[in-house]
Amino acid sequence: MLEPADFDLKALYDALDEQRRARELSWAAAVREINRSNGEGFLIATSTITGLKNRAVGEGDGILQMLLWLRRTPESFVPGFPDADAERFRLREPGKGQTLRWDTRGLYSALNAQRQARGMTWKDVAKQLGRFTASMLTNLANGGRIGFPGVMKIVGWLDQPAATFTRLSGS
Repeated sequence: MLEPADFDLKALYDALDEQRRARELSWAAAVREINRSNGEGFLIATSTITGLKNRAVGEGDGILQMLLWLRRTPESFVPGFPDADAERFRLREPGKGQTLRWDTRGLYSALNAQRQARGMTWKDVAKQLGRFTASMLTNLANGGRIGFPGVMKIVGWLDQPAATFTRLSGS
């Protein structure tokens, strides 16, 4: 079995830059648009986006906002992913005052169920996924944040669309 490719942060940066240029926006204007859809006041800094071209990890909830602005699926940034634009991979559009966020508790529940079904320990799962420790995986039960590309390794291991593990928060 071939190891699936990682979510490509540089390709995300390139797509954001291409869209920004096509719409003749400065980075500041593009970031204002990306942040405008965020109902909770969780604002993404321009440096967070422009830094994607050189970073190994990106903050998950912020990347969801970028993907919504691009109208792209998380899977569309995983090289060679089949049918990445299929409806089942589409992210939900948040309503007024809402923000699309990762459901890390739901991700933990699915991961734990799959771990148990496969008869694995948390250490086994962490080793199979790479880049995670057992405690990093069990801490997902507490909620909180998760980063890219790691989250895509988890949803790939679960054989589920990333959108399955998102939630709407806010009013």
